[in-house]
Parts: sequence; structure tokens; C-alpha cells
Amino acid sequence: MKIRTLMTSLALAGVSVTWAAISEPIQPIKAVKVADPALVELGKKLFFDPRLSKSGFISCNSCHNLSMGGTDNLKTSIGHNWHQGPVNAPTVLNSSLNIAQFWDGRAKDLQAQAGGPIDNPGEMGSTHALAVEVLQSIPAYVADFKKSFGTDKIAMAQITKAIAAFEETLVTPNARFDKWLTGDKKALSANEVAGYKLFKESGCVACHNGPAVGGNSYQKMGVVAPYQATSPAEGRFAVTGKDADRFNFKVPTLRNVEMTYPYFHDGAANTLTEAVDTMGRLQLGKKFSDDENAKIVAFLKTLTGDQPNFKLPALPPSTDSTPKPQPFAAK
Repeated sequence: MKIRTLMTSLALAGVSVTWAAISEPIQPIKAVKVADPALVELGKKLFFDPRLSKSGFISCNSCHNLSMGGTDNLKTSIGHNWHQGPVNAPTVLNSSLNIAQFWDGRAKDLQAQAGGPIDNPGEMGSTHALAVEVLQSIPAYVADFKKSFGTDKIAMAQITKAIAAFEETLVTPNARFDKWLTGDKKALSANEVAGYKLFKESGCVACHNGPAVGGNSYQKMGVVAPYQATSPAEGRFAVTGKDADRFNFKVPTLRNVEMTYPYFHDGAANTLTEAVDTMGRLQLGKKFSDDENAKIVAFLKTLTGDQPNFKLPALPPSTDSTPKPQPFAAK
């Protein structure tokens, strides 16, 4: 019954499915149907607007660059006043499919996550009050918020709801692997299919499964052997305080993984080859040969889907009363 229901929901979403595809541990990404275009457009503006930061220089897109796989391709991100972040920026693409947000899962959903970086002194360096004041001082934004929320008074909950609505549209369907799943057996080469077979038979799919190929569970980093992290982050332990959760991190999505280097919560693996080798040894107790590693990497590169493609928003100008950015403020 569950399989039949899943097939029906995918079909209604415009995704061609077969019984063979449903039996696989990975399912195709579904395209998004936008329910509220005005809210999404507002969220898009806010995602790209650096005035939500104290410096007037850092936007959501700075660390989650939509031209670069939804991340910044840095080991750890650069925050306010050149602060070095403690963890690697996870991709925002397909993030709506995650069990929760942030590596430690401290935000239950995208709306809860969206407000975090704004008032983090090491990220955007602002405050929620200042972000609201900036937007409230710009008539075009006031009009946008009134259109979506029916009030002239802007609130932080409205800001985060709009950003989340935009981020929910950032899915990447039509990967070559999805086409293969749904019946186009010419979509993958024999080498890539062999890589997928190895990926399954080696046990990678125990954690990397579902439409996002991950993102739906927490797992310990270093199961067979300890992982020597270059970051002080302790994973779910920081949220729950339970020792059993120490070094348990949200499993990252492998969608578009060829674009989201470097890898792991500390950004320590610079290449997919290095990441596959580390995961094999520390998580599975298996040393992949060079040939096996190359085949798995070839498969992983088939998970790159359609990237976000839209017209960049024209941000409304500040006014005389808009608080001025402070790019060189010490705090």
C-alpha cells in the first residue's frame, strides 16, 4: 500500500515512475509547484539582500551561492568582520527534504533556520531588530510584505517565512540518475551503473537514501574508527546534551555533490575521491580500490540535477532613514 501511494504521489507530481524505481533505496526528486508566487518572490529578494547583515555585504547567497551548488566551496564560511566559521556550509539546494536544518539539527525547519545567521555575530552580525528596522524603512519592502501578510508592520517571523518559501523552491530534479530510475537506461554509462551497484552493496545506502540521497537521519562520524575532525563541533550533543549524540551529525544530501566540495562538517575532504575513501574506511570498514572509488565517484556525479534558473531580483533602494551598513565595525 505504501509503495502504491508513493507511486501515485510521484505520478501526480509529474514524475514518471516504474515499480523498479520505487524498489530502489533512492527515489527521484519531485519538481516543486509554487503555491504563493508573491511570497516566493519576496523571499528571493531577502535571500539576495545583503542589508540583512550588519556590514551590508553578506547575504544568504554569500554562503549558499546558487551559482555554486548552494554553498560557497570553502572549508568553512567567512562571516562578519572576516570571522572564520566553525563548520562547512551545507548546501541550500533540496534542503526542504532534510529532517532538520544545520549539521546538528538545531532548527526544526527552514523557517527556524533562516533567522539564525542574521543575528549570529560570527555570520551576518546583525540583530533581528535591526533587520526589521532596515526593511521597515524601505517602502517597496513594506508594500511587498503587506501584499503577502496583509499588514504594514514587518515582523521577523514574516521575514523567515518568506525566505523559507523561496528556499523550498530550490530543488534540483531531472538528474541523469533520476532519468535512469524512471526508465531511461541510456541515461547512465555502464561504469556509472557499476558505481551505483557498489554504492548499494557496500552499505552506503543505509544512510544515503530517499529522494535527497541523505538528509533524513543523524549518524555518528567515525563508526568503525574515530574521525579526527578539524572542527570543534560535536554534532547533536550540542542540542541534546546526551553523550550518545556526541559526533552525531545530520547525514548530508548527496544531490549535486560534485558541486558542493569540500566535504564533511569540517570541510576536511577536498575531493569526492578523498571523501569516498574516508567514508569507506571510517563508516563501513572497507578500503575501496582505486577502480571501485572511481566508479562510485562516477555514480555520484550523475546526481547533479537542474540548477536554480530564474531572473535575479531587483532589490529596492534604501531611503534616507535606512540604518547605514557598518562593514568595518569590530563587533
